[in-house]
Amino acid sequence: MFLLSGCCEFQRSTMGIKGLQGFVTRVCPDACRTVDLKEVAEKHRIDHPDIPPVIVVDAMSCVRHWYTPESWVCGGQWREYLANLEAFIKAFTAAGITLVFYFDGVVEEKKRDEWIKRRWQNYKEIAALFQFVKTHRKQPGRGMFVLPSALPTFTRYALKSLGQKTVCTLKEADFEVAAYGLQHNCIGILGQDSDYLIYNTSPYFSIEKLCLDKLVTVMYCREALCRALGLSLTHLPLFACLLGNDVVPESLLEGFWSKCLATCPPRNKSYNRRTNVLLAVANYISRVPCSYSSLKHLEEMLPLGSDKTLLLRGMESYLLPGQQSPWIPPTAEHLKTFSAVEETAMCQDKEIFQLAKEQHIQSENYVVFNILCNGVIECSNSLEDDRDTEIPGQALIFRPVRQHVYSVLLEPGKGGACPSVKEWFVYFGNPLQQPEVIQPVQPPLPGGTPNLKTLWFAKGPEVEKQRYSTFLACFHLQDLMEELQALEAPVAGFCCLLAYLMLQVHSLSLEDLNAFVALVLCLRGKSASQLERLQLMEVDSRAVHLGAVFIRGLTTLLMANSACGFPFRMDDLMPWKVFDGKLFQEKYQRSHRSCSVEELLEGNESLYTPFQNLKSLICKACMAKKRTIQSRPRGRGFVAGAQQREFNPRFQQAHRSSFVPPYHNQMRGFLWRSPQPQGREHRMGYPDRRRRFHLPPRSPR
Repeated sequence: MFLLSGCCEFQRSTMGIKGLQGFVTRVCPDACRTVDLKEVAEKHRIDHPDIPPVIVVDAMSCVRHWYTPESWVCGGQWREYLANLEAFIKAFTAAGITLVFYFDGVVEEKKRDEWIKRRWQNYKEIAALFQFVKTHRKQPGRGMFVLPSALPTFTRYALKSLGQKTVCTLKEADFEVAAYGLQHNCIGILGQDSDYLIYNTSPYFSIEKLCLDKLVTVMYCREALCRALGLSLTHLPLFACLLGNDVVPESLLEGFWSKCLATCPPRNKSYNRRTNVLLAVANYISRVPCSYSSLKHLEEMLPLGSDKTLLLRGMESYLLPGQQSPWIPPTAEHLKTFSAVEETAMCQDKEIFQLAKEQHIQSENYVVFNILCNGVIECSNSLEDDRDTEIPGQALIFRPVRQHVYSVLLEPGKGGACPSVKEWFVYFGNPLQQPEVIQPVQPPLPGGTPNLKTLWFAKGPEVEKQRYSTFLACFHLQDLMEELQALEAPVAGFCCLLAYLMLQVHSLSLEDLNAFVALVLCLRGKSASQLERLQLMEVDSRAVHLGAVFIRGLTTLLMANSACGFPFRMDDLMPWKVFDGKLFQEKYQRSHRSCSVEELLEGNESLYTPFQNLKSLICKACMAKKRTIQSRPRGRGFVAGAQQREFNPRFQQAHRSSFVPPYHNQMRGFLWRSPQPQGREHRMGYPDRRRRFHLPPRSPR
């Protein structure tokens, strides 16, 4: 059974109406019905022989239930996770059920306050997690479980690589999931969000209660909920708004709840206050006529401040395409608010904008549409130890790359200046009171950055070379173009990221470099089951931190790759190709205890030469920037962050100003090398005939 509890949800800024899911379980048992999805699918086939049974999946509320590998703190067991997803899909395919997966593509500004609130909560949970790891040198129990960094991002590409229809939304996913379920006559919605009890759409199935081997779960029945509350389906959107949701803040409703409770005494003394509030609000609504004038009266009665349209907008948010409500006048002025994502013209070229939008929806690019659409980008918490003063936050480490990507994407306006980008990135010292306004910086390419239309639409060997060189220039590694093109694509991406990290973070040592290189070589040929059997005697907190930084680096590769016209296949930049959390922990601990190269490479002599060659490549990149990688074994007794710090919002500016990219502006004027072009055959996944740096597979243990 895919079942976890005590999870910290990183991405979804809210999970429906507070307390409603528990209320249904405790107070309305008739609304919780065990269903066999195979039987539901078979009935659908009988009733609709021309339409296959489809379940639309709210993937953002499912990822924490899909991630079942035992190890989660070390950075992710990506091959195990991929195998889990494959098994999940096969179970439904065997029953003849098609799955369509939806992911949140934006954080809507109306939900920004809630997003920030969740980030602060995650911050506290991660700090407690690192304190546990440092004290006990092991992974904590499931009660402290948090998702591996960037898990939802890579889940999108994992599902796509497994042949599934994967949609990245233009607004938060619950509305689009409910709309898809209604419009395509889906047999149900699979997720864990009580908003699906409010929408008038397909049946709502629980991912939390799903028993995968039997395809049995719980269906939450709206009609039974209405009977228990004495309401109709038409009342449910108002019920949700008067309890507090994404549009109407709970803080504005406390006085209203008190009035409702005064007129509706508790039915059962064992009920908690939230349960009594739900029942009292339902009792109040049952006596209100279903009309727009009634809604206006409520708006006047509630302390909504200057924005008297909150209640109306909250009601509209549950109205799916083609639906009407007696509470809402059928006028376009009201409904247009929810018709589409807000688009401010950061990108003037309609052809580029349309392609970026299509790729975004189809989960083919990464965050470039958000930048081109409204110039805003966000990144949630990572498993970073904010008391380790030697490693800057990943948001700061990769900011120089993002600035170059912004320059690639955004054309200069009048006066020659590129539009700025607003960043909401979580890192130590950032109080998240407002977005940070970041200026684009041109990557150091002789002759300037190629035109975006050229990078995205032009064809031919010269353009392929421009794509690759522009990508490398975002990491200031274009001088290594020939050597990197000689590597297999996943290893080339890995080396690009590792070289950048070694240049940016001067506390990284020769032992860290050895651990990463041994990781990518020894990972080759290891199956998910082999990695699952790997046991760690202990967990090192600094290796946990480095693992999270590396994974966020992979998302930065995806971003640059999308902006530069895909010099790599996105699949070649996935973590299951180059990273495993437990294996990295093992390599890291052995390297810092000064083990031999033979031991680090598991006695595989065929890896010795590739090990030295990859190390030499990274060291060459560092030497060109006058960066010397020093040996600094930390051993078992070392505790990262000896100079610990306390959070202080005023620290933000000092931390930012003290972090200067070591290569800043040094690459301008360097000679350009003429690499071999990287053809379309490679980008599309076909083998090419150019010289490659082949790494031999390792035989299983």
